[in-house]
Amino acid sequence: MHKTGTGIVFAVVMIAIIVAMDLLLFRNHAAARLAANVAVVAVALGVYWVLFRRA
Repeated sequence: MHKTGTGIVFAVVMIAIIVAMDLLLFRNHAAARLAANVAVVAVALGVYWVLFRRA
């Protein structure tokens, strides 16, 4: 898979995780929701950087 395709798939998975967490865990907690979303994005970017920087 090309670098662009991998990035798109990775972004879609990251968005799906964020939406699922928002709906299942943090429905009524705005501050926790924001912190969790930032954490998920940071972890996803770290994983992407480590695994796909050479691709």
